[in-house]
Amino acid sequence: MERKPDVGIVGIGVYLPKKIMTASEISAATNGNWSEDAVINKLGIVQKYVPSDDPCDGTQEMGALAALDCLKNTGVDPLEIDAILCITEEWKEYPLTTSACYVQDRIGARNAWGIDVQNRCCTSVSALKMAKDLLIADDECNTVLVCGGYRNCDLIDFTDNDVSFMFNLSAGGGAVLLKKNYGKNRLLGTHLMSDGSIVWTAGGAIGGIKNPVTQENVDEHFKLRLMDAVKMKELLNEKSMPNWMHCIDEALRKSGKTRADIDYLDILHIKRSGHLGMLKDLGLTEDQTIYLENYGHVGQIDQILSLKLALEQGKVKDGDTVVMIAAGIGYTWAANVIQWG
Repeated sequence: MERKPDVGIVGIGVYLPKKIMTASEISAATNGNWSEDAVINKLGIVQKYVPSDDPCDGTQEMGALAALDCLKNTGVDPLEIDAILCITEEWKEYPLTTSACYVQDRIGARNAWGIDVQNRCCTSVSALKMAKDLLIADDECNTVLVCGGYRNCDLIDFTDNDVSFMFNLSAGGGAVLLKKNYGKNRLLGTHLMSDGSIVWTAGGAIGGIKNPVTQENVDEHFKLRLMDAVKMKELLNEKSMPNWMHCIDEALRKSGKTRADIDYLDILHIKRSGHLGMLKDLGLTEDQTIYLENYGHVGQIDQILSLKLALEQGKVKDGDTVVMIAAGIGYTWAANVIQWG
C-alpha cells in the first residue's frame, strides 16, 4: 500500500500593529459599565493591539507583512509557493477584492494561484486542513502559504454590552508555510464541526442585501451586533464546550493520540474563566499554554501568534504534541494536532 505524503510546517510569520489599547481605555470606552478590574480579570484583557492610521495596518497589508516575515524566517523563495490560501477577514481595504491576489503580488509569489477562505475565527485551523489536503491530493503542488490579516476590532461598539465577549478583538497578521514531505513539524489530524442554526444571530446587521445602507442607518454600517442574543447564548451554553472537546478528541484520535499526549494547547483568546476551565478539563497546566491577555483576540491569527510565542518561550520543543483549537461565529468549532520537530 502506497504511503500518503506527509505535510509539515516550514515556518510562521506574524505582524502586529504598534498601537495598543489598555484595559483602562477599554473600561473608559464602555462608559465605566466595565471596570478596569473586570476587563482584566473577567474578560482577560490587560491590553490588546489595535490599528493606527499607518497604511501597514490595513487588513490585507497586515497579511502580506506576516507572509513576508514568514519568508524571511524560513529563507524560502516566494517563487516556490504553488498556492496561497488567504485567511484575511472580510473587513479590509476594499470590499470584494481578493486578498490572496493582493498577497501574491505583494510578496512576489508569481507562480502561485490564490483563493480567499473564510470561517471566521476558525479560518486558520480550517485552512491548514485545506492546505494539507491540497498538498496530498495534487501531485504538482508542493508548497502552500496560509496567511491573512484581521482588524474586526474596528467594528465593536463598547457601549453595547451584548458584544462584551468581543471587546477583546484586536488586530494583526499571521502566516504559515507548509511543504509536502517536509519531514518535520507534521500536521496530523483535524476535526471541525458546524452548527448553522444560529448563523444569523451575530454579524454585520446593516450593509448586506437584507438591510442595505441608508441615510438613516449609515452609522450602523458593519458594526458587529448580536441580532438574536438569547438564541445565540442558549445554544453556546448548551453545545459550545462539548463540541470543542469533541473536536479535540477526534483530532487526537485521527492522529493516534489521546489527551494525555498534549504538550501544548494552542488556544485562541477567550474569557479568563473559560480558558482556565478548558485547561482543567484537559488535565493541563497554565505552563502548557499561553493566555493572550497582552494581545487580545486577533481572530483567526491567534493560533499562529500563540505558536510563535510558544516557540520563542521554549514551551514547544522537538517531539512535542501541539493541539490548536478555534471557534468562530456561524457557529464553528475546530481542532488540529501538530507533531513538532
